[in-house]
Amino acid sequence: MNRHEAEHLLEHWIEHNESHSRSFRDRAKQINEISPEAAKAIEEAASLMDRCTECLRRAMEAL
Repeated sequence: MNRHEAEHLLEHWIEHNESHSRSFRDRAKQINEISPEAAKAIEEAASLMDRCTECLRRAMEAL
């Protein structure tokens, strides 16, 4: 794999994670009506996804 391919892969993963994080938060708001406990867990998942995204951003900067 070359640098360009690695950058492309990381960009894809970052965009993918950001999309999931937004989706998790949107759905957590809806699920909160059914189960606040479930919504809280989904919000936590979104936060963890954000942390993963930050790791990928650091990887991108290290290339």
